[in-house]
Amino acid sequence: MKVFDNTTKRIFLASWVTINHTEATNTRVAQQQEQTSKIFCDVFLPLRRQVDKIQVRDRQLAHHLCQLIPSQCPFERDVKLFGKTLFHIPPMCKLNPLYEEVVSLRFRALCYLADECGEDVSQYC
Repeated sequence: MKVFDNTTKRIFLASWVTINHTEATNTRVAQQQEQTSKIFCDVFLPLRRQVDKIQVRDRQLAHHLCQLIPSQCPFERDVKLFGKTLFHIPPMCKLNPLYEEVVSLRFRALCYLADECGEDVSQYC
């Protein structure tokens, strides 16, 4: 006697779900409001696209970008008094709406200098 002959060959799983129509309409309205708020809140989108379109194809431009855009946030500070740290000011650069685009522009400039021009970019790190 084989086990295969005595087992069920097909298993059906069924579950019943009831949807409250008021909850369904409320979730649809909430989703539509989220989509419209995303559309109207991003006023910096054209500027972000312009920064992303900048192609680094010039050595001087790449050097200027690496010098102008800092590698770390310049606003981050430790406030000390008599050698003791009173408090720490966190980096505020991430509040900049164009932070990601500017950092990626600096990275593209560094990559251009290192890969295309063969220069040492350790001075910018």
